[in-house]
Amino acid sequence: MLNRRFLINSLGAAAMAVAGLGVVSSASFAQDVTLRMHQFLPPQANVPKQILFPWAERVEKASGGRIKIEIFSAMALGGTPPQLIDQARDGVVDIVWTLPGYSPGRFPRAEVFELPFMMTNAEAASRAYWQLFDDEMKDADFKDFKILGAWVHGPGVIHSKGDGVRSLADMSGKKLRGPTRVINDLLKEAGATPVGMPVPAIPEALSKGVIDGAVIPWEVAPALKIAELVDTHTEFGGDRALYTATFVLAMNKQRYDAMPDDLKAILDDNTGLEFSAMAGRLMQEYDAPGRKIAEDSDNDIVVIDGDALAGWQTVAEAVVARWISEMDEKGIDGQALLDKAKGLIEKNSM
Repeated sequence: MLNRRFLINSLGAAAMAVAGLGVVSSASFAQDVTLRMHQFLPPQANVPKQILFPWAERVEKASGGRIKIEIFSAMALGGTPPQLIDQARDGVVDIVWTLPGYSPGRFPRAEVFELPFMMTNAEAASRAYWQLFDDEMKDADFKDFKILGAWVHGPGVIHSKGDGVRSLADMSGKKLRGPTRVINDLLKEAGATPVGMPVPAIPEALSKGVIDGAVIPWEVAPALKIAELVDTHTEFGGDRALYTATFVLAMNKQRYDAMPDDLKAILDDNTGLEFSAMAGRLMQEYDAPGRKIAEDSDNDIVVIDGDALAGWQTVAEAVVARWISEMDEKGIDGQALLDKAKGLIEKNSM
């Protein structure tokens, strides 16, 4: 009797073990994926709050919960914003949101969209950026990554202390933070002293007098409390922005390649051209609330237009010519790339 009971119990345990193995096997076969994303802004800033978190939720929902995206904000996993792109390349994290321009000269083709007076609006320029990325950059500058999105922000604005920048002559001697190599070249050509630094460093640099001002879009100004740190904001009239900066949502290529095909398809369906266009549009839409804060703070908002704008455009010509020459030295046809980017922006602006 004891032996029979032992046998029954043993068989039951074995059956449970087999069932358990079946569950493990099924879960293993399903290959649920957790992706870690790292980005440099606080979670309440517009890009994470309005773009990155909703995107992660859409992907998770579309996958039926098989893809989980954990977002680590404000460099919570360590390192500095310029190191993000290598964190993705090296597999330290799976996905990063960053600026190619934080690695000067490393992604030269993306710089074409940062040239002065190129951008009409962020949605059109973001579409053009993705299209040019797909044609010219995917297998060149970004061959070591799986790029999920590529977009730009709204018109760049000069935010500065005191009387600020009311004319081109006011740029002389000002120490202005710039985000990337190309934009810093523009600031220098206009007479300022460019100081390269990532966005999170701006508030402290302003409060300590390290810089006199910064160039950023209105969209990110509230998160940095810019209206409290400066007195004057300089915008530019006309149908093209003084500048914009480029972003990428970049994924470790090996991590993407190792995913099951159905999960890769879900990522693909939720990234690319339309996602990039939406991200650019949303960034520019959030310029208005940022501008309203400056207005409510009784800060001065200066608009450069007419003949004064023409002077800035003349300065820009030297920056563009220098960039073309630098591209040619790298074996890239700079003029052809510029013409193609301009054509795509025009097409997408119609």
